[in-house]
Amino acid sequence: MDFAVIQGILIPFIGTSLGAACVFFLKNAISTKTEKALQGFASGVMVSASFFSLLLPAIEQSSDMGRWGFAPAGIGFMIGMLFLLVLDKLVPHTHMDNSEEGMRSGLKKTTKLILAVTIHNIPEGMAVGVIYAGWMYGNSGITLAGAIALSAGIAIQNFPEGAIVSMPLRAEGMSKGKTFLYGVLSGAVEPVGALAVILAASIFVPVMPYFLSFAAGAMIYVVVEELIPEMGEGEHSNIGTICFAIGFTIMMALDVALG
Repeated sequence: MDFAVIQGILIPFIGTSLGAACVFFLKNAISTKTEKALQGFASGVMVSASFFSLLLPAIEQSSDMGRWGFAPAGIGFMIGMLFLLVLDKLVPHTHMDNSEEGMRSGLKKTTKLILAVTIHNIPEGMAVGVIYAGWMYGNSGITLAGAIALSAGIAIQNFPEGAIVSMPLRAEGMSKGKTFLYGVLSGAVEPVGALAVILAASIFVPVMPYFLSFAAGAMIYVVVEELIPEMGEGEHSNIGTICFAIGFTIMMALDVALG
């Protein structure tokens, strides 16, 4: 496997691990302004990547279908959304909360937070795997720069998620080493999922447009269901909005200009 692919699928996992490491040098939660800025930037990157890196290539690869060239992208996108919706309903979890109140609510809620982060990491890992598989197999519209930018954007989002897992556990009295380990493990599903998709991609090359749009739908679900509502709550929501625009623009520039 190409070394660039190995690096790419590990970037989001590194983001989660760095976030979990906050338990070693922060006594309290990440500041509200910083969290909203990270959520906004990551949301912008993920929305932009969903279109420019996943949906647009899916449509381009289906151009031989004429006026129905949108169908694979549309079908895959809806299936991706429905997959995350069902997963949200079947797996007991709670929305991510890095507030002091959330930290004091006990291990039961923290367990649900770990499940929430793990659920959100599934489509992100799949998206990374799909786009690197597309690049490896020479699918049109997919560039290495776009794949790296997607990995970096997801890593930025994963940073506060890693802290959200580790810091409440520390507040409950667990050792720093164990809390860091749990935070790291919450992100392990991403490289595993990405690798599984890449290894299976050769079998599913003919239906790659469906896989690309599936990953886009799953990521958009996470953005709309979790990141944007949390970004808009309370004070400093304008910081998140500005960072959303910055993240979207940077991702679009990387994927269009460098691609």
